Amino acid sequence: MQAVIKTCGKQYCVSEGQVLAVSSLEGNVGEEIGINEVLMISGEKTVVGTPVVSGAKVTAEILAQFRGKKIIVFKSKRRKGYKKRNGHRQDLTKIKITKIEC
Repeated sequence: MQAVIKTCGKQYCVSEGQVLAVSSLEGNVGEEIGINEVLMISGEKTVVGTPVVSGAKVTAEILAQFRGKKIIVFKSKRRKGYKKRNGHRQDLTKIKITKIEC
């Protein structure tokens, strides 16, 4: 069974047992969280929500809270001597999908 969920403003296609890194979610390592914004469920029968599937829920377990790879943001304007360098590291949460309920 697969589902399309929406969390932190992004959509993910997930299945049971899948491990993925999403933007930072509140909670401690080992806690169970419920994601209620399920946009679609496919299995024996495909159910598409308008915009969400009513009564559907995806349960996930938090495996780790970590920070992503550092990216460098560099801005410059030609012939003006303007240069700005900035770095960014995104806070991420590693979750494991444990159950998909219709």
